[in-house]
Amino acid sequence: MLELTMAVVTGAADAGATAGMLMAEAESEPGAVLRVGRDRNVCRLAPPQDWLFVSRTHLEFRCRIDGTWTVTWVRGSQPDPASEVRLLAGGSAVPLAYGATTPLPRGGSGELVVRDRSGPRSVNVGFYHEV
Repeated sequence: MLELTMAVVTGAADAGATAGMLMAEAESEPGAVLRVGRDRNVCRLAPPQDWLFVSRTHLEFRCRIDGTWTVTWVRGSQPDPASEVRLLAGGSAVPLAYGATTPLPRGGSGELVVRDRSGPRSVNVGFYHEV
């Protein structure tokens, strides 16, 4: 099973530090998919609609045939993204390239941070892969 938690974080004094915490999960069955983005019709976790640095479908978590999970930063309609994504796991922080896919640690946990390049806002997606 893959469990996701999402917090939207802003540094703006009037908005507070963190607003809301959402959760989603999926069994580790081949082909299972969890999406994060502004399009609530296809995404299980969605930040506020006006957070345009997050694409309609921004991150896609997909279970492979062997029960491991990958995450993809889905390419949007713009050639250059308005955000950057970092994968924090195992004590290191690694940038995830626009359009790239990377495996998640099997039986591990970590966080993906989607940071707005134009302001002090981020979407933090924690993950835990239960085996």
